[in-house]
This record gives sequence, structure tokens and C-alpha cells, in this order.
Amino acid sequence: MAEQTDRLVNEIVERFAKRKAVIGIIGLGYVGLPLALTAADRDFSVLGFDVDSEKIDQLENGRSYIKHIEAETVSRFVKSGRFRVTSDFSRLSEVDAIILCVPTPLTKQREPDLSFVEMTTRSVLPHLHKGQIVILESTTYPGTTRDVMQPILESGGLKSGTDFFLAYSPEREDPGNPNFATRDIPKVVGGHGTHAQRIAATFYDAIVTRTVAVSSLETAEAVKLTENIFRSVNIALVNELKVVFEAMGIDVWEVIEAAKTKPFGFMPFYPGPGLGGHCIPIDPFYLTWKAREHGVVTRFIELAGEVNTAMPLRVVDRVVEGLSDRLNLAVKGAKVLIVGLAYKKNVDDVRESPAFKIIELLAKRGAKVTFYDPYLDTVPSTRDHPAPEADILLSWDEVSLAGFDVAVICTDHDDVDYALLAKSMRLIIDTRNVCARQGLSGPNILKA
Repeated sequence: MAEQTDRLVNEIVERFAKRKAVIGIIGLGYVGLPLALTAADRDFSVLGFDVDSEKIDQLENGRSYIKHIEAETVSRFVKSGRFRVTSDFSRLSEVDAIILCVPTPLTKQREPDLSFVEMTTRSVLPHLHKGQIVILESTTYPGTTRDVMQPILESGGLKSGTDFFLAYSPEREDPGNPNFATRDIPKVVGGHGTHAQRIAATFYDAIVTRTVAVSSLETAEAVKLTENIFRSVNIALVNELKVVFEAMGIDVWEVIEAAKTKPFGFMPFYPGPGLGGHCIPIDPFYLTWKAREHGVVTRFIELAGEVNTAMPLRVVDRVVEGLSDRLNLAVKGAKVLIVGLAYKKNVDDVRESPAFKIIELLAKRGAKVTFYDPYLDTVPSTRDHPAPEADILLSWDEVSLAGFDVAVICTDHDDVDYALLAKSMRLIIDTRNVCARQGLSGPNILKA
């Protein structure tokens, strides 16, 4: 049996090494689509799967629905035949690797919601055959791949490690970062056994700059959580320092700029209106939930979550204070412009964006809210905010801007004329320090 497995693994590895393997990627969003295009660029044949028929239609027609992914890139690989897309999961039987890039959100009780992972794994099961490798890339708590996915996949009679192979490799996408595309970011790989490790590493070695092997599935899962918890905790720290220094009349941004000149022992993090994106606001709670199962209380991580979650309310308080002190206006009935809806600059990704919470809080206080984002021309719905109470500003000009009482800069997109904003607006609440970075100052600009 061991010899048969060795021969099977050698055959699989050779297929990946020679780019003869077909790569199946489930979930063509901010993680799955860049991965698919990277694999196609490395001469693999890629079959992408998604339940969203609109995404399938756009990709088949060479269009991109993600701002930082060019349509020309999609069109080129579709026309070449190296990238095909489908919503027919029976075609999973055609691929050698099945890579899951599906959402792992939180429930309303802030507990892990693995419904997408479980549902997708059950969709894989009927089409799983000998020699395939299944890789999870979605962020989750240690134990998910082994305890949740493996039993489902083995329920059909095939065994992990001998018939099929199971691995975990956390996604490390940074949407909109021009310095690090998927191919440039090292991939951490943990396998269920040495055979799975070898196969998964062979695939990722072929498409990214470097692979980093770790000893287990659980270690690989923990790496991703550690990376994002590190950011969450440090962002919470600077958010708290912002509050402390503000009370002392000290500009936290100036402090950070000076502190980061130290060539060792300091890494700059920056305050903001709250956390956004799919990773940092969510992932820490995956570990806190799992830690409770082991009787461990993660006080430090949970405190960071509390600090960051409170930031949108602090921004709204700053708006109320600014309107009252500077313009002698109440927030009720005030015309508020939210500048930037995406969770980070220069992308169209609104997942978990703190701007939605700020809009909700302002609307509850009676403000009339409008938003402007150069990357968005519609009001998108999110899991927690299906219908944001905000209109859209379509014309960025002095006359339009002058119609508002206050602007709140939530996202510091580069494609915004902040000089015109500063010239036209009676009051600006800047949560990103973008005005100061552009040399704009005045009594109408307040930092938050």
C-alpha cells in the first residue's frame, strides 16, 4: 500500500512540476480570482468555480468586477483557454487540485461561521476522486481543515493521505498593493502528512516566489491568524494612543512619523476610523472562540477588538463636536459627506468598512448623509448593512461640495482632489491625516 501511494504521489508531483495539472479554484473573489490568474500566467490550465452567475458571465466576456484587476488580464487568459469558468460543480472531477477560497465570516454572536466552508466541501465530495489534492485558503481557526473538512471528504470512502490529499495554505492577498501581487508573496503550506505537504508545495512553488513549509495543518492555520492579530492589536494600540495624545494636545501622526525614524525596535502603525476588510476585524475572533474551547481567555486580543470597534463612534462624536463648536449646528439635519466608502485606499472593496457604521450612527442621529468614492458608483450592500442610509455624490466640484456642512474623510484614496475639498468645505473631519500629508491646513480641518 505504501509503495502504491508513493507511486501515486510521484505521478501527481510530476504533473504539477510539468504544469500538466488542472487547477480548480472555488470562489472567484478577492482571493480566488488573483490566484486563478496567477496560476494561468504560470502556464497552468485553470478552471474557476463560483455560484454567482453574474461573475461567471463577466469573466467569460473578459471583464473584471474587481477594480485593481484589469479586464485586459482576464480577457487574455480567457481567450488563451488557460482560464475557464463555470458554476457547474460536477466539473470538479476534471481537476487535479481543488482550492477553496470561500468566505469565513462571523455570526451575529461573533462566533465563526463555517457554513461556506462546510457547504463547499460537501459540494466537492461527490466529485472527489483518487489522486486529487484539496487545499483550503480561507482564514479560519486551527483545526478546521482536519476536524471539519477531512471527515466530510472521507465520508465517501476515500482516505486522506492515501487516496486524496489535504492541505492548508492561508491567503495573503493585499488588494490594491502595487508592490506585492499574488506571485510575489511567499505561501505558507501545511499538509495532512508529508505526501500532501509535498504536492501542495510543488504547486505553489510553480506559481509564487517562495513556499514556507510548516509542520501541520494547524500550524499553517495559526500563521494566518497570528499575522492578522498582530495588525489588529497594534492598530488598537495607536488608536488608543491617538485618544490619549489628543487629550494632551499632541498630534499622534507627528509622534508616529518621528518614532519610525528609529532604525530598530519600532514598526509604524496608523490610527483610523475603525477596522475594515475581511481579515483584521474578523480573524482575531476566530482564535478567541477556539481558545475558549481550551479554557484559555484571550484578554489582550479581545481588548484590541473593543478598542477598534469603538472608533466609528468616536469619529461620530468628533463630527457632533465639530458641528457644534465650529458651525453652531446640531447633527440632526446636518448635511454630511462621507469621503471614501471602501475599507482601504485605492480599492473598491467595502467588506467590513467602518464607513458603514459611521453612516449608520450619523443617520440615527438625524444627519442627512451622502457619500463619495471614486471607485464606487452605487451604494453596495454588506452583510451587516444591507441598505446604507446614504445618497451618492456623483459630481466632485466646488458647487456640489459647498452644499454640505461637513465632510468626513474615511478612506484616503489617491484619486480625490483634497485641495478642492479643503477650499469648498466649511468643516472637514480627517480620520486618515491625508490633508496634513498634502500640506492642507486651516481652522476648517479637524483630525479624528
